[in-house]
Amino acid sequence: MIASILASGLAVGAVYALIGVTYNTMFSASRVISFTAGMLGMLGGVFGSLFILRLGLPIVVGFALTMACCAVVGVITEFIAVRPVLKSLDQHLYVLSTLALSIMIQQLTATEWSTEPQRFPRLLDVGAGILDEKFWLPIVACGVVMGALEFLYRHTLVGKAFLAIAEDNFAARALGLPERNLRIASYALAGMIGAFAGFAGGELLLAFVANGSLLNFYGFVPVALGGLGNHRGAVVAGLALGIYQQAANFIVGGIFASVAVFALFIVLLLAVPQGLFGAPTVRRV
Repeated sequence: MIASILASGLAVGAVYALIGVTYNTMFSASRVISFTAGMLGMLGGVFGSLFILRLGLPIVVGFALTMACCAVVGVITEFIAVRPVLKSLDQHLYVLSTLALSIMIQQLTATEWSTEPQRFPRLLDVGAGILDEKFWLPIVACGVVMGALEFLYRHTLVGKAFLAIAEDNFAARALGLPERNLRIASYALAGMIGAFAGFAGGELLLAFVANGSLLNFYGFVPVALGGLGNHRGAVVAGLALGIYQQAANFIVGGIFASVAVFALFIVLLLAVPQGLFGAPTVRRV
C-alpha cells in the first residue's frame, strides 16, 4: 500500500510540479498568472494521443509536434490574453482574460476531440506494477525539465536575459533587452513545459479534456505553496502534494480527498502567505 501511494503520488506530483513550473515561467516574464497552464498540460495528452494513435505517427514525431503545437498555444496566450492586459491600467484583468481563454481552449477541445477519456499510447513499454513507466516517466520528465532550465538560466545569454526581465523588466528594457520578444519566447517555453507534463503523464491521466481544469487547480497549489516564481519550491511542493493527495485517496477516498487537499492548502497559506519557499514581502516605509 505504501509503495503504491509513493509511486502514484510521486508520478502525479511530478505532473503538478511541471504545471507549477509552467505557471512560474509565464509569471516571471510578465507578472501575470495565466490560467491556461493546466490547459497546456491537457493539450499535451490530447495532442500526443491524436498524433500517435489516431494519425499513426512515430512517437518521436508525435512528441515534437505536440511540443510545437503547445508552444504556439503559449504564444497565442501572450498575444490574446496577456499583452492587452499589460497595456491596461487595471492589470488584474488578467484573471478574466486568461480564464476566458482557458475556457475557450477547453470547449474547443471538447468539441473537436471528445468529452470522454481517450487512451494514450504506451511510449516505451517498460516496467510493470509500481515500476511501470506511467509512474516513473513523469518523474524523469520533471528532472529533465529542471535540469534544462538550470542550464538555460545559468549558462546561456537567453536564460540570463529571462532572469533579468523576471527581476526587473523596466530596468531590463532600459538596458536594451527586447522585453516583448523575450516575453513571447518565455510563453512559448511555458507551452512546451506544459506539453511535456501532459505528454509524460498521459498514460496515467489519459487524454481527457477534463484534465485541464484539474491541472489548473492542482498545478497552482505548488506555485502558491512553493512561492510564486520559485521553480524548485514548486517541484518540492508538487511532489509533496501528489503524495498527500494519493494518501488521502487511499484513506478517505472520493470527494473527501479533495476536501483534504483544500483544507491543507488553506491552512498553509494562512500560516505562510508567501509560500513555504517564497521570500516575505518587504514594504518600504
